[in-house]
Amino acid sequence: MIRLGTVTYNLAKDWDLDTLLAKCADIGLEGVELRTEHAHKVELDLSKAQRAEVKKKFADSPVTLVGLGSTFEYHAVDPAELKRNIDGTKAYTILAEDVGAEGVKVRPNALPDGVSKEKTIEQIGKSLREVGAFAADHGIKIRLEVHGKATNHPPYVKQMLDIADHPNVYACWNSNPSDVDESGSIDRHFAMLSDKIGMVHINRLYSDYPWQRLLTLLKQSGFDGFCLAEHPPSADPETVYRYYRALFNALLEKA
Repeated sequence: MIRLGTVTYNLAKDWDLDTLLAKCADIGLEGVELRTEHAHKVELDLSKAQRAEVKKKFADSPVTLVGLGSTFEYHAVDPAELKRNIDGTKAYTILAEDVGAEGVKVRPNALPDGVSKEKTIEQIGKSLREVGAFAADHGIKIRLEVHGKATNHPPYVKQMLDIADHPNVYACWNSNPSDVDESGSIDRHFAMLSDKIGMVHINRLYSDYPWQRLLTLLKQSGFDGFCLAEHPPSADPETVYRYYRALFNALLEKA
């Protein structure tokens, strides 16, 4: 079953946790990915008691805590910076476990100058293997967002996942223009990642991105998870979400 939720990035960034849960339930958004550094303040500095309180709030709500949206990335040339991101991912994994989240989103973000593409992809893949194994011990999924300049190319993400070679490391399809290949289709790139897609980010449903085809492919692949809205900011986010939900449901019905 494909369900609609939201990331807190942009539209919901100014809602505290209680407001977020109430509005999502009222609007009909079934899940949420909590992006770091936003008003809900589900961050590493929460005490054990505060983490338990967050977990209870979600347990008492119809809204699923799909995951925590971190900004940890593994392309750094500096070994100390790479270690900081790996250690940060592990700390976020513990936070995710404590608050009852299903997973942690990470990302590739660049192919640094002066380093071969192959070396960077290998480094990212090996880092994913390490954090994926750690997270598996805590019941948390690691989801690699198809993200970043150059690194959002699905064949590169496929290579990263193949190098990681861990059943607990998934892809987060990010609905980028770069998903569309030279033939004008997303089919080939989708097929590369379809067996590893654990979550989907969707954005401007009014754009010329092939949304109908994406939802059809997700249905055909047996995807059973969340499509999370990552829409530009608005002065009236609730109204945007209601229109967004209506359009999404119409597209899904035709898929």
